[in-house]
Amino acid sequence: MAATLITRFKEVTAEGDIIEFVVWRVPSPVDPSRHLYKYRAVYVVDGKRVVGFDNERGKGDHKHVRGRESAYAFSTVETMIEDFIAEVDAIRRRR
Repeated sequence: MAATLITRFKEVTAEGDIIEFVVWRVPSPVDPSRHLYKYRAVYVVDGKRVVGFDNERGKGDHKHVRGRESAYAFSTVETMIEDFIAEVDAIRRRR
C-alpha cells in the first residue's frame, strides 16, 4: 500500500511569508512515531524556517520554533494543524 495524500495547503502572505503543510497516511508508522501519518508543516519568513512541525525517521514527532527543536505530542492531524497555526499566529502577532 502506498502513501495517500490527506491534505496539502500553501499560502504566500501579502508580506511574502510562506505557510505550508502536507500530510500523508502511510502504511506503517514512521519510526519512532506510533501513528500512521507522515507530515510536515512550515512557516518561512525571508527564506528562513521560523516554525516547523514534522516527523522524520529516527526523530519522531517534533517541532521547530525560532531555531529551537522540541518534542511534539501528536494526537490527530486536525490538532497538529491547529497547533501549527497557533504557533504561526503567535509569531505573526509579535511582528
